[in-house]
Order: sequence, then structure tokens, then C-alpha cells
Amino acid sequence: MSDDIMIMGICGTYNLNSANGRMLELLLNECSNLGARTVIWDHGAKPLPLVGAEGSWDDAYVKEFQEMATSADAFVLSSPEYHGTMSGVMKNSLDWLYSKHTSGKVFGLMSTLGGQSSNNTLNHMRIAARWIHGWVAPEQLAVPHIKEAFDDDGNLIDYSIVERLSSLAESLVSNTNKLRR
Repeated sequence: MSDDIMIMGICGTYNLNSANGRMLELLLNECSNLGARTVIWDHGAKPLPLVGAEGSWDDAYVKEFQEMATSADAFVLSSPEYHGTMSGVMKNSLDWLYSKHTSGKVFGLMSTLGGQSSNNTLNHMRIAARWIHGWVAPEQLAVPHIKEAFDDDGNLIDYSIVERLSSLAESLVSNTNKLRR
């Protein structure tokens, strides 16, 4: 049963009202519809310090972030692509996670781009997730031309992206259930 799994969303921006925050919201709603519980780490409310900064190893938000990650069964990462890679916010988030928090857990990946579609950010997040012993779902989603991707109500306009979002949610939930058996 899917209702006993928890999926943690990590946004690559400080603002959950961003396009990446909206993408996380849409994907996690799909996962909820499939029976999963979901949570999102809010970098705006609880920013993580840079790894290695003075006092960062004892930071209360870092400890809370790592505890949330430990209790999660799966993750979904959503990052804008900046200069051909994931945002600094996403990279710093992943730098605070270790295999003791993520080993054997499924990761779903999404990225947004201002221009044409690219897989760079997805590939870089995949490398980081695998390095911390995560299982990356084969389905992934890159949303190009993000400023034109939503209607006035915040819904995705392109039906093929909606279908891919649904496929990613189904893969995330079903693969998490398989790995938890």
C-alpha cells in the first residue's frame, strides 16, 4: 500500500512560489493521489547554511533537514538550470545529505529551463543522488521555456509534460513500494 510511504520534495530555489516549487507541488499532488504522504523542505523559511561554513555542522535547520530526509522513503528534486547545471541551492541541499540518509531510496528528478530543453541538470542531480546511494527513477522531466509553461491558474499547458509528470509520479511511488518490500 502506498499510504505508508513518505516522499520528500526538495526545491532548488528559496521560494516555493517559483516554477520549481509549482512543479514540486504538482508532482507531489500526483503522488498523494497515488496514496503517498508528502512533505517539502522550505528553503525560504529554513535556509540551509553553506556546507562547511562556520557553525554549519551544528545548525538546527541542517539537523531538521537530515532528520526529514532520514524519515523519507523517496525524494523528488526540482531545480532550475543555471549555467548548464543545477542551482546552488539544490547542490548545497544535496551536499547536506549522506548515504545514511538516502541509501536505497528512490529519487525522482525534474528541472526547468528558460530556453530549450536540456538534460544537464537532470544528469548532474542523477550523479549526486547515485553518489549518496540513491536509486534514480528512469522517468525524468525537463520543462523548457518555463515562463510559458503555465496558464494563469498555474496549470501546465503542454499535455505531454502533464503526462510525463504523471509517469514520474507513478514510477516514484511504485518503485519506492518495490524497494521497501
